[in-house]
Amino acid sequence: MTTVVVVGLGYVGLPLAMRAAEVGHRVAGYDVDGARVKSLESGESYIEDVPSGQLKQALESGRFRPSAEASICAGFDVAVVAAPTPLRDGLPDLTYLEDSARTLARYLRPGATVVVESTSYPGTTQEKVLPLLEEGSGLVAGRDFHLGFSPERIDPGNMTWTLVTTPKIVSGIDEASLEVIKAFYDTIVDQTVTVSSPREAELAKLVENTFRHVNIALVNELAMYAHDLGIDVWEAIEAASTKPFGFMRFTPGPGVGGHCLPIDPSYLSWRVERALGKSFRFVELADDINNHMPDYVVHRIMMSFNAQGRPVKGARILLLGLAYKKNTGDARQSPAVRVSQLLAAMGAHLRAADPYVVEGTAVDDMVPRVEPTPAELADADAVVLLTDHDAFDFAEIRTHAKFVFDCRRRLSGANVESI
Repeated sequence: MTTVVVVGLGYVGLPLAMRAAEVGHRVAGYDVDGARVKSLESGESYIEDVPSGQLKQALESGRFRPSAEASICAGFDVAVVAAPTPLRDGLPDLTYLEDSARTLARYLRPGATVVVESTSYPGTTQEKVLPLLEEGSGLVAGRDFHLGFSPERIDPGNMTWTLVTTPKIVSGIDEASLEVIKAFYDTIVDQTVTVSSPREAELAKLVENTFRHVNIALVNELAMYAHDLGIDVWEAIEAASTKPFGFMRFTPGPGVGGHCLPIDPSYLSWRVERALGKSFRFVELADDINNHMPDYVVHRIMMSFNAQGRPVKGARILLLGLAYKKNTGDARQSPAVRVSQLLAAMGAHLRAADPYVVEGTAVDDMVPRVEPTPAELADADAVVLLTDHDAFDFAEIRTHAKFVFDCRRRLSGANVESI
């Protein structure tokens, strides 16, 4: 039985910890957030992809122990780092990753393995993590311990492509590290894909998300121009999607959110500029388009009110969906925050409903929560569908709302306008 430490018990770390315990590893979960740990200890999951029943089963089996104390990392055979890597003022912030490396270094033993899953720019594992592990442990990477990178591919709410069924890229700083890391993930997922070094694995993750970021920006810009030209961009996209080759369907929306798209491509552009002194123009353009989609949404809402001969100021507006992604409670970097800020600044009286997102988000500082009842829908001068959770009753929305601005093309009718 392998002793595994998972550092960071969020959307990436907790599902991994559950799976590792499920297949028979002895798992210690370390997170500096004491509230998270207390929730886990009581058997209450805060991640949609980890049902509380699965968590309780892992706890009762004795194969999973969560803690906010670093000492739980002692004695590990394999440590997986799933710490956040946010942007601060547009620059990569590796503070959590570096702190995780320093913590693990204190407990690193000869023969042990450290795997980084936290997304960062190419070179992070060998240039940042490796020196911290060596400095804190007195051991030498490759000779005394194994090290590698395996990018996370978690898609919250996706029941088809899960942690287990999604192929896992694995890498190591040398052949021995790669062999050990591949063997570990072979127990976790259905398929592993090896690459020659952590740099290629780190870049692969950024390629995946930059591809999505750029293509979403493309359809977002198309949506804006198609509207001005009087063309239904959604119908055009559906028609293009019938082509069985050479096309991948992306759809417009109110902006991008989560950890990946608003952040990961910027790590790549930062690295290119820092190392080569050149700008990554595709990423910068995609950032500009996607970051301004909430502004475009608010502009369209304002123009719709103008067409009705009334101002946004004083209007009652109901926002449906605060998460960045349907059927999840993940509100990280959600475009709903910017939409709320802009509409509030214009003097609108806002309400919001989301069946998944718990209270305590940035939106809650500005907007009271309500249930999307028929009365609430009817009282609103406008209903803005930001996230099309399946839990919403779309028939009720269509029936009771006076006017709907639909950012996801989920509704149709005389009282509905799509992005």
